[in-house]
Amino acid sequence: MAKIVTMGEIMLRLSPPGYQKFIQADNFDVNYGGGEANVAVSLANFGHKTHFVSKVPDNPIGDCAVAALRKYNVNCDFIARGGERLGIYYLETGASMRASNVVYDRAHSSMAEAAAEDFDFDAIFEGADWFHVSGITPAISDGAAAVTELALKAARAKGITVSLDFNYRKKLWSYEKAGKVMTNLLQYVDVCIGSKEDAKYILGMNLSDTDKTGIEAENYINKDIFQRMMDRFGFQCIASSLRESYSASDNGWSACIYDGKEFYRSRKYELRIVDRVGGGDSFAAGLICGLIEERGIKEALEFAVAASALKHTIPGDVNLASRSEVEGLMGGDASGRVQR
Repeated sequence: MAKIVTMGEIMLRLSPPGYQKFIQADNFDVNYGGGEANVAVSLANFGHKTHFVSKVPDNPIGDCAVAALRKYNVNCDFIARGGERLGIYYLETGASMRASNVVYDRAHSSMAEAAAEDFDFDAIFEGADWFHVSGITPAISDGAAAVTELALKAARAKGITVSLDFNYRKKLWSYEKAGKVMTNLLQYVDVCIGSKEDAKYILGMNLSDTDKTGIEAENYINKDIFQRMMDRFGFQCIASSLRESYSASDNGWSACIYDGKEFYRSRKYELRIVDRVGGGDSFAAGLICGLIEERGIKEALEFAVAASALKHTIPGDVNLASRSEVEGLMGGDASGRVQR
């Protein structure tokens, strides 16, 4: 069992029941989640010792957010208390050709206003094996970006493996701002989760031309840009989920990974989506789980893709699929038959 630390903002999610639009809703379904919190829940569910680092208000809503993590066996000892409010996001779930829509209400949240003195990173990282963060956390405020850098430096100083998921959100910051901040943070990262689009639009890296077509062309472009990202930042490996969006209801789902020696592309799953929020977070968690258990990059990637495919069938932000369910899907059991 590894000790894995994640840091970010946990939010209150409010969404109209079913597939209603906001204007139809007379009430909202309540969930709690956020990029790195979702990763922590998934990893705890897979049997690892996970600690989530954040700041939430010292009021009953903050208590609810912490309780939502504790019920899934996530350690919350390093969640600071204070600030004005918990961040909120509203989710309108799309269907068929109608896209989902997210409205953020997270300005001046407790985590956005957090400062270095809220966290004792020496204590937080004591005995830790892995630290994970995403690009969402530095996007919420300049202060959160500064705290993220402090955490990354502290983890690197202790020799802890660090992973970062780009997780770009256009409603939080621009490509230009993201490029400045992320270029600085990536120097502390060992395992990167990002895409060729992240490399192009955030890091300003041109994609190579090729006369190949179809999957061969996509694999060539991904491997080439991954190699250049590794050369620039010194990553141990880089992975990317690959979503083919046929509609809001139906997607193709696969991934690829490169460690400087071998490029590997996973099997593809055809998804009928129940809830796609947290799909990328469940991929990150599955990849971390596979790598920290030394499964090798191929098996780690297949575990990550299977875990995140199952997440798309589960309402809410977090992936509650068990390790046995993930391994069953990896083994080819995608029938969905009733287990009696």
